[in-house]
Amino acid sequence: MARLLVHVEGQTEETFVNRVLREYLLSRGYEAVSARMPGNTRVRWMLGGIRSWPSVKKDIISHLKADRTCIATTMVDYYGLPSQGDHAWPGRAKAALLPGGDRAQCVEQALLEDVSAGMGKRLDARRFIPFVVMHEFEGLLFSDCAGFSRGIGRPSLEAGLQKVRDQFPTPEDINDSPITAPSKRVMDLVPGYEKPLLGTLAALQIGLGRIRQECPHFDAWVARLESAAHL
Repeated sequence: MARLLVHVEGQTEETFVNRVLREYLLSRGYEAVSARMPGNTRVRWMLGGIRSWPSVKKDIISHLKADRTCIATTMVDYYGLPSQGDHAWPGRAKAALLPGGDRAQCVEQALLEDVSAGMGKRLDARRFIPFVVMHEFEGLLFSDCAGFSRGIGRPSLEAGLQKVRDQFPTPEDINDSPITAPSKRVMDLVPGYEKPLLGTLAALQIGLGRIRQECPHFDAWVARLESAAHL
């Protein structure tokens, strides 16, 4: 049985893994499922926002080397990934030039190649399953606008959320403009939106099954994690 370590970018994703994803994956054969925010755990309150790729890569390789039964994955928002400079994530700059449906795969393949280069023959490529949320965690919450609005205690907002959702083929297509990214659209409807608390409450209300049903890229990631449980 494998141990799954999910490298996340912030408290919202960490809580999602611990409260929504963990029990499901344990039932599919994992010995343990845990989330980790890269960096100094003594200053966790400072760790919101995406870390530089070299920092995250170092953590991933360290865990893969230390535990041969460990499966490592990522859960980071495409929207916020640095594309330039020392903090840049592999594939992010190239992905911005591709059609929307190809962007996540471009980044994920680049991450896999970079980790593979860093570990050489010591890496079984099946043990690293990179995942990029398209385009933001909030996008997943548009999987069920009624559940979203109930989860945050604002059922009157269902129509407004649904109006956004109806503009796109899937919740993962809600775009990444600084004005129209999923979180920006939510904040327009919910002033003072507190992502860690309200995002988690909404996800719990919506449920993993509905998110998988509406978000094909997310669903494919969970399916790959299921398949890796018995490596």
